[in-house]
Amino acid sequence: MRRAGFVVLFLVLLPAVTTRLYASDEVQFFAWLRSWAFDRDINFDNEYRHFNATGRYRGFAETFLADERVTEIGRRPNFTPIGSAILWAPFYAAGHAVAIATGAPRDGYSKPYIAAVAYGSAYYGFMAALISGAIAVRLVGRGTGATLAVWFGTPLVFYMYIAPGFGHATSAFAVALFVWTWLQVRDSWSPAGAIALGATGALMAMVREQDAFLIAGPAIDFLRTATRHRLERLKQEPRPTTRLTSVGITAIAGAASFLVCYAPQLAAYKALNGHYGQTYLVTRKMNWAAPHFFNVLISREYGLFFWTPLVVIALAGLIGLALRRVPAQHRDAAWIGALALVMFALQVYTSGSVESWTVAGSFGQRRFVATTPLLVLGLAAIFVAADRWAAIARWGLGMLVALCVWWNAGLMAQFGLNTMDRQRLTLAENARETFITLPMHAPALAWRYLTNRSSFYQLPLRDRAR
Repeated sequence: MRRAGFVVLFLVLLPAVTTRLYASDEVQFFAWLRSWAFDRDINFDNEYRHFNATGRYRGFAETFLADERVTEIGRRPNFTPIGSAILWAPFYAAGHAVAIATGAPRDGYSKPYIAAVAYGSAYYGFMAALISGAIAVRLVGRGTGATLAVWFGTPLVFYMYIAPGFGHATSAFAVALFVWTWLQVRDSWSPAGAIALGATGALMAMVREQDAFLIAGPAIDFLRTATRHRLERLKQEPRPTTRLTSVGITAIAGAASFLVCYAPQLAAYKALNGHYGQTYLVTRKMNWAAPHFFNVLISREYGLFFWTPLVVIALAGLIGLALRRVPAQHRDAAWIGALALVMFALQVYTSGSVESWTVAGSFGQRRFVATTPLLVLGLAAIFVAADRWAAIARWGLGMLVALCVWWNAGLMAQFGLNTMDRQRLTLAENARETFITLPMHAPALAWRYLTNRSSFYQLPLRDRAR
C-alpha cells in the first residue's frame, strides 16, 4: 500500500473517531488547552467543575476538587504534561472557527472544540503509523504490512478512535518523529542535526514525561560515534589539543536545544507546583527500583504480552535484527535494532516503577503505545526474515499476526460493550467472547458503532451502582 492508500484509509475511518472526553486523564490533557486559550492562566478549577457537573466522571471530584487535593502551592493538580495540548492547539483553533461559523457556544467546551481535539489525536496517531512505516522501510526495506498490523493490532487504534482525548496517540507521534529525526541525524551528527534532535526530544518528553528515557537510544549511539572519533584522533595525534571538537559542539548544541525547547514545560511545572517538576501527588507513586518490571509484561491479568500478543512477535523481530538474522537495508540496522530493544526495556522499567502499573480500568497497557515505531520495526524485521522460511511457516506467521489483530479487536469490543471486567483480563472468558461470540455479532456491532455510538456509553446496572 502506497502512502496515498494510507491517506485514503485514514479518511475513510474518520467517522469512527469518538468526539467526546471519556476519562479524567482526558479532562486533564484538555484542561491545559482550554485554560490557556480562554482564561490565560494555569488554574483548572473552573474546567474541572465544568466536567464534574456532567456526572460522567466517577470519583473525579474526590481526586481533583477535594480541598486537600492541591499542589504544593495550593492549585488544582494536573498530572499531565503540556505536550499534547501544544500539538492539539492548531486543531483547537480550527474548532473555535467552526464554533463561530456554526453558532455553537464559543466557550472552549462545546462540541466543535472537543471534536477538534479528537480528530487531532486521530491525525497524530495516523502520522505515527506513517512515520513508523517509513522508519522500517529505511532500515529493513519493508513496512506496509507491519504498519497496518501495529495500527490495528495494538491499543494505538483504541486511543486514536475510541478514546482520543488521552495523550497516547500524540505520544506515539512524538516518539516516531524523534526516532525518524535520529536516523536522519546520525549519518553526520552535525550541530544542526543535533539541534533538531534535541527539539524533537523535548517535544517527546513534554507529551509524556516517561518517554524522555527513550533519549538513551540516540545518546548511546552518539557516544559510540564520539568514542570512535576520539580513538581516530588519538591515532593521528597522540597528544590531542584541548580545543572543542566538532563532536563536543554537536553535543552542546543538542543539549542546549533540548533545554530551550523543554523550558515551557519547566515554566508550567513552576506555575502549577511551585517548583520545576511534578507535584508530590505524582512522585510519591514512583518506586525507581521497578518492582513490577516483569509483571507489567507477563501478568496474566494485566501484562502487556497478554493484552497485546503482537508485541511478542515484534520483539522477536527486533532480537533477530539485533543478532543479524534479518537481511537489512541499512548498514547499522543490527546496532539500531539493539538500541531499539534498550529503548523498549526502558519503557518496561518506567511502567514497572509506577504504583499504578496495572493501569486497571484502562484499555490495555496503554503506556506502551509510545513504542509504536519500535514495534513496527520489529514486526517488519520478522516479515523480512520470513522470506527465507518455508511457505507453511510464512503462512503460520501471517495467521498468527491476524489472530493477534483480531484479539485486539475483540478486547476493544468487549471493553466498549462492558462485557468484560474492565479492571483486568480474564483470559478464558475473553478468548471465548473474541473467537466464538464476537464473529457472529461483528457486523451488527460495527453498524451500531457508526449509527448509534452513544449506546456503547451506557454502563451495565452493576457498574452504575458502583
